[in-house]
Amino acid sequence: MTEDKLEYKDKTPKSDRAAKKTKKEKKAKHRREKSVFREYFELIAETAIFVFFVMTFVVQAFQIPTGSMESTLLVGDFLLVNKMSYARPYFPIEKVLLPRKELERHDIIVFKYPRELQKDFVKRIIALEGEKIEIKDKQVYVNDVPIDENYKIHSDSNIIEDSGYYQYDDAIRDNYGPFVVPAGHVFAMGDNRDNSMDSRYWGPLPISYIKGRPWLIYFSYDAEKDAYLKTTVRDRLEKFARFIPKARWKRLLMVIH
Repeated sequence: MTEDKLEYKDKTPKSDRAAKKTKKEKKAKHRREKSVFREYFELIAETAIFVFFVMTFVVQAFQIPTGSMESTLLVGDFLLVNKMSYARPYFPIEKVLLPRKELERHDIIVFKYPRELQKDFVKRIIALEGEKIEIKDKQVYVNDVPIDENYKIHSDSNIIEDSGYYQYDDAIRDNYGPFVVPAGHVFAMGDNRDNSMDSRYWGPLPISYIKGRPWLIYFSYDAEKDAYLKTTVRDRLEKFARFIPKARWKRLLMVIH
């Protein structure tokens, strides 16, 4: 009887220990799984917050839809815009910590289109506030001095003059002003000078509308000239199918000047 009882007592603790061990292993495994899930969740959340902050305050992705800036920027170029370039500091310390740049002639800028603020345009600054701008037979003068523009192109060799034959909106393409840029504004024009809707037509640009400066071409493909007008599902699929076969590999990661 004594041996039977001792044998029974020895078996029970072993079974309990095995059960407890199994439970502990299951709990540890569950904690590990929960810990891994939590780590991934926190990583995704932190990344999303970081991306949101960067896209809101630091950089903006932008696509060139038209040829108004050819041949500097081409239709199908995808840009990263530095939104900190011209950001106005709110505190004195920001002037030291943030790499802010003053607006200069020839700077390429991305801005809110004055006539439709939900749209973004990209042009080049030609004249600053307080400067007099005038165009004579396609040549731009700032403060009565002709400026050198090795970046611009003219697709039309004809010069439109202000006469009874042409309307005013046509004539100002090649002959404009003189006009003094008011305070708090700049005069912006496209590099493709004969095919650009710019300050000649809609007036000086408020500096407060400037969103940033194009910094880098992160991708580029040979897009159709009117691709931005095609918005159906089929059109989008066709554009997507052109990305790789029509990619301009030489323009990838090109810094914009």
